[in-house]
Amino acid sequence: AMRLQAPQFQALFTPGLRSVAELFEKKNYELRIAGGAVRDLLSGVTPQDIDFATTATPAEMKEMFTSAGVRLINNKGEKHGTITARLHEQNFEITTLRIDVVTDGRHAEVEFTTDWQKDAERRDLTVNSMFLGLDGTLYDFFNGYEDLKSKKIRFVGKASERIQEDYLRILRYFRFYGRLAEKPGDHEPTTLQAIKENAKGLAGISGERIWVELKKILLGNHVNHLVQLMYELDIAQYIGLPLDGNLEEFARVTKNIQNLSPKPMTVLTSLFRGKDDVTNLDLRLKISKEEKNLGLFLVKQRQELNKAVGPEPLRPYQDFLMDSREANTNSKIFELLKYQGEEQLLKEMQEWTVPTFPVSGHDLRKMGVNSGKEIGTALQQLREEWKKSGYHMDKEELLSCLKRL
Repeated sequence: AMRLQAPQFQALFTPGLRSVAELFEKKNYELRIAGGAVRDLLSGVTPQDIDFATTATPAEMKEMFTSAGVRLINNKGEKHGTITARLHEQNFEITTLRIDVVTDGRHAEVEFTTDWQKDAERRDLTVNSMFLGLDGTLYDFFNGYEDLKSKKIRFVGKASERIQEDYLRILRYFRFYGRLAEKPGDHEPTTLQAIKENAKGLAGISGERIWVELKKILLGNHVNHLVQLMYELDIAQYIGLPLDGNLEEFARVTKNIQNLSPKPMTVLTSLFRGKDDVTNLDLRLKISKEEKNLGLFLVKQRQELNKAVGPEPLRPYQDFLMDSREANTNSKIFELLKYQGEEQLLKEMQEWTVPTFPVSGHDLRKMGVNSGKEIGTALQQLREEWKKSGYHMDKEELLSCLKRL
């Protein structure tokens, strides 16, 4: 059996984890690291959060923790078999091994087991189905480690069965493909067939759950390939994407944007032909207001707002920002520049400080302009002059300009 000794693994042994491990050992309950954290550790990555699995039932864990005076955090995981204990300022989520008894494509009814292989069988992908003992021993029933090393994404057992247990797994397949696979197009034909036959099941999955996965896909690798595939396999229509998505534009923009860390919505908007596509996405996925506004902004401005020819390419963007009355227009303009693939202009725009208009109504009163209406008009005219100068004119220049006007 393989034993992991990596520094990322050693680093997990905080005082909290040592105490937890001792409690389980004392009671002869087995405790192992499960799922994504094992995948990360084997890839040499420090896991963000760690799930533990155990042979102890929730009742046994509660008994054990309570009698040791350990605080339990009450979150709703208990009916799925998850107990969260807090030791040394750290939370530990520990779940009893389980078997799915009934699944409806969205949630499962589970019963507890002490059989590690049975629990691994109900996990989605081979790379997510491994366990790691606290001594570093790897328990891998479905060749997950081999798949991880050869960057293969495969369902545990029969793809169609895994998908029918929870249709969201279709998108998880894409997400992990984008995260781990080396090149586009390296799928098992039977897997793609199973996805196509079950695509309709995504219609019953909540928009919020879909959006969480889709955002990760949009920021991962091979995104152009994966979204094209969503259309080929008839998935797009069930997850809020337009039937006639603009795949040429999508291919162009995803290439432009690769190293510019765009927001997911910026990538996605390149599929859209008009604002209705944004509205429909919102109806299906319940995206945030900010995401919706960004989509509408990009659809409207991607053609209209372009760099100027000549020595001041940024001017149109700067003018737009100065004229805008809305909050966070600058972050929308950054996203537009990413969409347009304008890496250099993006840098300059991010470094540009919005100048403050140097003249106030107070200055005009001092010059003898008294009526509010006249002050308003004068300020407006001066703003225009200031804008024409590229925001360079200072107070003196502007006020002498007022005398001419």
